Amino acid sequence: MSFAKRFFSEHPRLAAWAVLAVGMVAILIWSARDVGLLPGQWAALIVATIGLAGLCIWIIGWEEDGYEDEPETGE
Repeated sequence: MSFAKRFFSEHPRLAAWAVLAVGMVAILIWSARDVGLLPGQWAALIVATIGLAGLCIWIIGWEEDGYEDEPETGE
């Protein structure tokens, strides 16, 4: 348990990526279970979904990074 807490506090974006990717892959599998995809197609979709989750976390991080560079105005 302490490893998980330490990992989430030391690597918040990586942890967010993992959590988002697991959720997105679960939704993908649930929604496409009756489509009849081949194993290679499943693998490609899952890899693309994990990459998309990482891209989402990276884009969300842009907003966090932008506030660190701005000086405080004191208003």
